[in-house]
Amino acid sequence: MKTRAVLTQEDCAKVCAAAEAEARRNNWIVAIAILDDGGHLLHFSRMDGATPANAAIAVEKGRTAALSRRPTKHWEDRIAAGRTVLMKMPGILPVQGGLPIMIDGHCIGAVGVSGVQSHEDERIAQAGISTL
Repeated sequence: MKTRAVLTQEDCAKVCAAAEAEARRNNWIVAIAILDDGGHLLHFSRMDGATPANAAIAVEKGRTAALSRRPTKHWEDRIAAGRTVLMKMPGILPVQGGLPIMIDGHCIGAVGVSGVQSHEDERIAQAGISTL
């Protein structure tokens, strides 16, 4: 039987704190979602001033990254390159800002961020993931 790493609540709190710190350093107001490898929400933070839309988008970016095991920018780039049929794939939000959390080559979850420019959202997500 195989064993694998999983995200704990302590891990999620650490990831979220680092992501929030990156956002605050840059005066960015965002929503941050941390999901397990099946795309289920484990931890969520909506900074003061982040919109309801930011909340929903952060969760969907995280879910996309968790389920596909790829950064959401991967899907955005493929569609921008002309593969528009990918917009019909179920559960895929092709907007940069969601990153899978990979440990020893396996996805254990994902972080989705929404609230600023998409490349900045991804930067915040990476800041959180880098604490693991």
